[in-house]
Amino acid sequence: MLNCYSKNKAELSVLTAPISFARGIIPIFTALLPILSLFLCGELIAFRIFLIYFLEVLTISKQEHLINEEINVPEVRLIGADGEQIGVVPTAKAQELSIEKELDLVMIAPQATPPVCRIMDYGKFRFERDKREKEAKKKQQVIEVKEIQLSCKIGDHDLQTKLNHAHRFLNAGNKVKVVLRFNWRELRHPELGQAVLEKFQAGCEGVGAADKKAVLEGRNLTLFLSPVKK
Repeated sequence: MLNCYSKNKAELSVLTAPISFARGIIPIFTALLPILSLFLCGELIAFRIFLIYFLEVLTISKQEHLINEEINVPEVRLIGADGEQIGVVPTAKAQELSIEKELDLVMIAPQATPPVCRIMDYGKFRFERDKREKEAKKKQQVIEVKEIQLSCKIGDHDLQTKLNHAHRFLNAGNKVKVVLRFNWRELRHPELGQAVLEKFQAGCEGVGAADKKAVLEGRNLTLFLSPVKK
């Protein structure tokens, strides 16, 4: 009977051990909770400060010019809105002059000593500059190199088709790379390929001209044609 009681008591102790541990740890955790809260809040505040600083630095790095209150140097060499040289003035005075004219103070030469600033409409300046860049890109012509392949045994009809392609490419302002490929037996008579290439070049006269003489590389005889300026 006594042994049975002892056994049940031991089993009961095992079952109640986690409860006892929890009762002991809860007061300790409750006492540490304010400290943990302060630590977590401090970490959160530090992270927010870092994030704000990072975003400000990223924004400034993307800007092309410092403007208005972003300029924090003691003095600047000032150019007026009409291009007149005002001279070296305190930055605060330059900012006041730009406000009076309802314009922006823009630092245009930060490397100079002192930095050079100009009074201008910065929004209008950027709009006109972006417009000029877009117009310049439209005027730029992308030159591509189009390849045309020939053979020593090409027929007149196929040769004329290739010439039509070359004319279209050259008229579009692109270069043409003409490649004549020999087989191993034809390499003994490179003059045959040279004759085909000269015939092709003559067919492009007026729309394209050879950059230089045809070059034999391995089994390929290559010629580059550039569009003729009209």
